[in-house]
Amino acid sequence: MESMGKKKPRPRRSFTPDFKAEIVELCRRGDRSVGQVAKDFDLTGTTVRDWVKPAEVDAGERDGLTSGEREELAALRRENRRLREDVEILKRATAFFASMPK
Repeated sequence: MESMGKKKPRPRRSFTPDFKAEIVELCRRGDRSVGQVAKDFDLTGTTVRDWVKPAEVDAGERDGLTSGEREELAALRRENRRLREDVEILKRATAFFASMPK
């Protein structure tokens, strides 16, 4: 009785970029809905929508950051974090050497 109504979790799967692009193209053609494409390929609707949205942004059909802009933003954030760490190290070094007796 305890397990009634509970679905077994779906195992995590990974998909190639080519497969994702094919699914996105099927959705963008307009022949079938996102839900129907998801059902036909045993995917969840959420997963397919998560693949379609960035493709629409990249194509200029939806507002948001393109893939290239997202990559650039991530790289800039990494660089910013590294530079902040460098400044913190320099501050500590300056304080250390300033406290040394002359």
